[in-house]
Amino acid sequence: MKIILSLVLAVLFSTAGFGQFKKKSNNVMPRPKPTQQNKFLEKQWWLGFKAGTNLAEAKPVKSYSVLVPTNYAPALNTKTYDAFLKTGSQATLEATFYYKGLSFSVQPTYRHIRFTYFNRFRWYNAENSAETLELRYDQEQKIAFADFPLFIKYDILRDKLRPYVQVGIMYSMLINASKAVSISGTDYASGGTNKFTNETIIVGAKDLFENYWGIAAGAGLDYNLGNVRIVLEASYWKGMSNITNTQNRFGNDRLAGIGDAQDDLDLNNIVISAGVLFPMRFLSSNFKTLDR
Repeated sequence: MKIILSLVLAVLFSTAGFGQFKKKSNNVMPRPKPTQQNKFLEKQWWLGFKAGTNLAEAKPVKSYSVLVPTNYAPALNTKTYDAFLKTGSQATLEATFYYKGLSFSVQPTYRHIRFTYFNRFRWYNAENSAETLELRYDQEQKIAFADFPLFIKYDILRDKLRPYVQVGIMYSMLINASKAVSISGTDYASGGTNKFTNETIIVGAKDLFENYWGIAAGAGLDYNLGNVRIVLEASYWKGMSNITNTQNRFGNDRLAGIGDAQDDLDLNNIVISAGVLFPMRFLSSNFKTLDR
């Protein structure tokens, strides 16, 4: 009987000891929980400034001209547009809300663009084809817009170096515009071959353009340097509406006098920018990095 009682007590003590060990083990290795710092890093407001350059493409939808030839094909006078040749500039203020890899960004921008085109005209004496006058019109347009784009960004990696992609929509308001026209040519009608270049004509052309809207897509890199974020990005902005004021197409007397009329145009841009963003939420004064 004493032996049985001793065995029962031994089993009870061993069971109790194992239970205490198991409970102690659970206390030593708790299940990981999100820390306040990790929760904080899931969302952030960023404010900053970007600036850079852009290349423009004016894509004609329909062409117009004051002069209509009667003795040769009108296609010979067709305007030739240079695509992504002239550089412009832009400056941007950015406000971005970040949450778990996604960002919603408003980026009001001042954008100055340039694009060029040329066309040729030819006059000759029907009775003497040697008496010919050839003219070339080189035209440069400069336009300033206030852009209001809204972008959605996605961070591909979430490290110190963070590549991202973005898509967006924008509305652009016309601020100002000007046009410079250079006329050069060759005169065969004066008894020889005389090349000439006239003085460049510069006129205000704001009345020839209007507001438009478009879509955008691009990619970039963020680099976290302490509490500052360095940004480098490139985007393609595609115009979705006509930038020409169709009611004022022939409204400029000086341009109409040299045979120019504004075409219907879609405007596309390659926009390259670099800048700095600053976080608006901090953990503490000694917290020197905002991302892990």
